[in-house]
Amino acid sequence: MNFIALTIFPEMFIPFWEHGIIKRAIEQNKICAAAINIRDYAQGRHRETDDRPYGGGSGMVMKPEPLTAAIRAAAEQAPSSRTILLTPQGRCFNQKVARELASSEGLILVCGRYEGVDERICHEFIDDEISIGDYVLTGGELAAMVIIDAVTRMIPGTLGGEDSAEKDSFSDGVLKHPQYTRPRVFEGMEVPEVLLSGNHKEIEKWRLKTSLIRTFLKRKDLLKARHMSGPEIEILQKWCRDIEKLISDQSLHSSDALPGDQQKR
Repeated sequence: MNFIALTIFPEMFIPFWEHGIIKRAIEQNKICAAAINIRDYAQGRHRETDDRPYGGGSGMVMKPEPLTAAIRAAAEQAPSSRTILLTPQGRCFNQKVARELASSEGLILVCGRYEGVDERICHEFIDDEISIGDYVLTGGELAAMVIIDAVTRMIPGTLGGEDSAEKDSFSDGVLKHPQYTRPRVFEGMEVPEVLLSGNHKEIEKWRLKTSLIRTFLKRKDLLKARHMSGPEIEILQKWCRDIEKLISDQSLHSSDALPGDQQKR
């Protein structure tokens, strides 16, 4: 997988390449990563990459000539790559999109700046537009790093364990179960006994249940869009029965659960 970031601040990527999983993936030749300075393709003494927008308005717009030249240079280095513009108007990035992009031969990531890029670039030279969220950043560099990191994790062998990425949060449409490590007791809080039992079948049941609980409490929207498995439906049905019983018990024991005339009946 080839990653090429097009930016006016290529030095921002240097520490990103040199740490953690990204560094290891580069050293193991799982990925190739580079940053191209768009200014190297700008004309004139000052190598300007931006200009005032036609029609007036605040801010500046990235010029089409240097950006086009940089995209073409990147495409020569990494043929068959997909060219992506990082922009707030793009489709929202998530784990599904990361998995989709991981099947590409390479990604050319155009890091916008200022008020955006000349629209003619979008029409002729961009394959996809992606946003990492409904907020505005100073530039696309951080967004490009987010995408590179998430996509790299999907490449087999980059995480050490072959199934590590498949067990991440969102990979299966739910949040990951709670995690624990040593010590067994920390400030009075103990590790759940099932995780110490050595019973892998029960551990998997616990992980599935706590994953669903965490998702229901924190990201209920994920469950609405999810096609549930049989075991997951059974867990939800049991919760439903338990909740109904709890409400029923409370109604029977509470003096104000029902209006007075209904209680007498």
